[in-house]
Amino acid sequence: MSLRTAHLTHPGRKRRHNEDSYVHQPPLFAIADGMGGAKAGEVASGLAVEALQLRPDLSGDDEAYVVDLIQEANRRVYKRAHEDAEASGMGTTMTVALVDAAGEHVTFGHVGDSRAYRVRDDKLEQLTDDHSLVGELIRSGKLTREEADVHPQRSVITRALGTDPDVDVDTFVVDAQPGDIYLLCSDGLSGMVSDESILSIVRDNRRDLQAAAKALIAAANRGGGDDNITVVVFAVDGDDGDVTTRMDAIPPPAEDEPTADDDEETLSGLEPVPAVGTMVVSVEELQQQAGADADEPSEERRRRRRGTVLAVVALLAFLAVLALLLLWAAASGGAVVR
Repeated sequence: MSLRTAHLTHPGRKRRHNEDSYVHQPPLFAIADGMGGAKAGEVASGLAVEALQLRPDLSGDDEAYVVDLIQEANRRVYKRAHEDAEASGMGTTMTVALVDAAGEHVTFGHVGDSRAYRVRDDKLEQLTDDHSLVGELIRSGKLTREEADVHPQRSVITRALGTDPDVDVDTFVVDAQPGDIYLLCSDGLSGMVSDESILSIVRDNRRDLQAAAKALIAAANRGGGDDNITVVVFAVDGDDGDVTTRMDAIPPPAEDEPTADDDEETLSGLEPVPAVGTMVVSVEELQQQAGADADEPSEERRRRRRGTVLAVVALLAFLAVLALLLLWAAASGGAVVR
């Protein structure tokens, strides 16, 4: 087996800084999408990818190795966030892919809402779960994907590196087949480009991954470019496949420098969802809030029931007094007649 690869990053159309970082060290690939405001997100993602260094011996358990890498990245980000007041509260997502020596398996490690996709047999499959509020709601059947795209809290993620001393890492291994194409991306792509469009772009450029990466970035910018956009793509070929190629990241354009797609009316007629910051809320906190929200209507009903009972009691008391007055008036009237 051999690998063909490409990678590309772009700040998008709404962000001044690019807080995405990536690793392109075949057979190791990774995406990190930082958060934290100012330049803290850039620091967080940069620290995380610096921790992803291949050790000489990869003959052991690939899943355990990937977890170790991500835990080390988490420790570095957490340490910096708690030692540097300007970096307080920063964090980053991380999605890692490691191809074994034979090219027969790909091991993934994942935290956050960046994504890993696979294109096989002209079908696109999202391999990772989004650790986000809307992701949790989709999996529980309380929200559709279409509703999630416009949900006001779609930027709330439930898991990230740097927020706790240890992080829960999703790991899994997939069998690789000749012709498979794997895509790691930040949500600057997945939030702007539909799965159908991603599949179409990759499928149309499957022989030229550099062109695929450029087309994906362009599509995200045409969709609004609300966030930083990073893609890392690699294809598993047979023994007679092309040699590994790599593409350097495109630096952010200067403010007065036209971008590649400025000659297109990419924003004409579009009203993209405004860019919003990302915040981290744990699943436990969401469940507690959900419990509080569920209890609130019951308390409200109890208050209404108490109000209704008091109103009925007051009405009955009023009617009783009125009846007594009528009886007294009737009795008084009879005495006068006599």
